[in-house]
Amino acid sequence: MAWNIHDHCFSFAFGLLGNILSFLVYLAPLPTFYRIFKKKSTEGFQSIPYSVALFSAMLLLYYAFLKKHNASMLITINTIGCCIESIYLILYMIYATKSARIYTTKLLVFFNIGALGLIMLVTLASFHGSLRVSIVGWICAIFSVSVFAAPLSIIRSVIKTKSVEYMPFPLSFFLTLSAVTWFLYGFSLRDFYIATPNILGFSFGVTQMILYVIYRGGTKELVLPESSSKLQLEQFPDAAAQQSSVVRVQEDGMNYGVGGTISGNSQIVPTELNV
Repeated sequence: MAWNIHDHCFSFAFGLLGNILSFLVYLAPLPTFYRIFKKKSTEGFQSIPYSVALFSAMLLLYYAFLKKHNASMLITINTIGCCIESIYLILYMIYATKSARIYTTKLLVFFNIGALGLIMLVTLASFHGSLRVSIVGWICAIFSVSVFAAPLSIIRSVIKTKSVEYMPFPLSFFLTLSAVTWFLYGFSLRDFYIATPNILGFSFGVTQMILYVIYRGGTKELVLPESSSKLQLEQFPDAAAQQSSVVRVQEDGMNYGVGGTISGNSQIVPTELNV
């Protein structure tokens, strides 16, 4: 008997596997927050990945509740994602500096009250039935695609420095698996708002792993402005080390920010990592 990928059993299996993989990716920032808790300081870590991840999970939850049918897998992982990202942000706010807390509050107001509130208000007031679901689905897909562009900066950094120091292979690998799983889940349900963005997530993931294979033995090269590099190295011998440390802290924060967006390969967000 021929197998039909659009059978409910396949969508359930892909959705369950996607939930497991996305949950593991959501836990990726735990070492970061353990470090924050231990040092009682957020140091140079940024809150942007977690703010965006929370917005993404809430947006997908809204889509799932509108969709109603075959949405339980989306509801499950994004509910978990909202809880985990909220905990991360609470911990961040506790140990962040005053300026960082203000900035994070602005992000949350902009994304989770302003942007999400506007989307809900317009779609609920102006559209009905399947049209409303389609519009929200397109919004989710477009946002996910924009999030998936985040690894481009990391890919550029790897090529420029010939080092994969800031691109951990295990995270890239599991994000790629997550993208494949959620693509198959969306495809099996003919939900192309979920499936389509994960094609891009998969592509970026494969690119990252290829670069890892090429540059895994490389040593990071510090790139300083040509006009000032000599002066900095002469007057401040440890400037290169300090700059490398700052860059690493910032990029680690971005890499660990992923958890569960629709596809999950952006290294900024977890959504279903990006479901």
